[in-house]
Amino acid sequence: MSKIKVKQLSVSYGNHEVLKNISLEIPERQIIAVIGPSGCGKTTLLKSMNRLLELNEDVAVSGDIYIDGTSIYHAETDVTCLRKKVGFLPQHPYPLPMSIYENVAFGPRIHGLDIAKTVSAFSKEGGGRKEKKREMDLLVEHYLSLAGLWEEVKDRLHAPAAKLSIGQQQRLALARVLSVEPEIILADEPTSALDPISAKLVETQFKILKQNYTIIFVTHILRQARRLADYIIFLYMGDLVEHELASQFFTEPRDKKTKDYITGEIS
Repeated sequence: MSKIKVKQLSVSYGNHEVLKNISLEIPERQIIAVIGPSGCGKTTLLKSMNRLLELNEDVAVSGDIYIDGTSIYHAETDVTCLRKKVGFLPQHPYPLPMSIYENVAFGPRIHGLDIAKTVSAFSKEGGGRKEKKREMDLLVEHYLSLAGLWEEVKDRLHAPAAKLSIGQQQRLALARVLSVEPEIILADEPTSALDPISAKLVETQFKILKQNYTIIFVTHILRQARRLADYIIFLYMGDLVEHELASQFFTEPRDKKTKDYITGEIS
């Protein structure tokens, strides 16, 4: 079942067309890798899915994207709600200038989430009868655990987040994304700045999280796409060359460009 439908999407920065008439459907609750050479439009495609492109003044978007059958580019779309539903994990983590605990608690507070309802969904201790502080403690623990970070930071939750290693900061960023209850996680080269051990930890969490989330990530590393992805989107010079189940994409590519990219003939 498709979660996202991209329909005739074109994106330009000034006079430079970055994406050219892209149409595809993206399945839900899978890990989808967006691959292709540098400058082919991977990050642009990712940012088009929660309208982060609008932060650029010279961007022009045509076509449409539907999430659960609803256009995200409709004039009445609430962009704040969209970005809550479609979380974004950047290439480089930028922890908020506050504690580890407050980094996770910040999103639910500003979005006005029903903390008691959220906690009751995953904890017997949750519910309206518990104190708000206890509920937030449970929520912070839950999302740090989902991001694979809880055991490493549970004894220093009120230490500055900036003191964490870069790998821990990236998993904290993942916890922050998860804490506002998205359905889709967009990740732009989420392990490119990490050491191999930290990268493996992030990959492991993605495999766990796909049970409940649709995860779309950009990568330059074909080995990583092979390891992680259930589905592949291959872009080249702004064009959609091929999109297919990963098992078929790597073993039976249909397009010559795909074959050449997989074998290293083009890069």
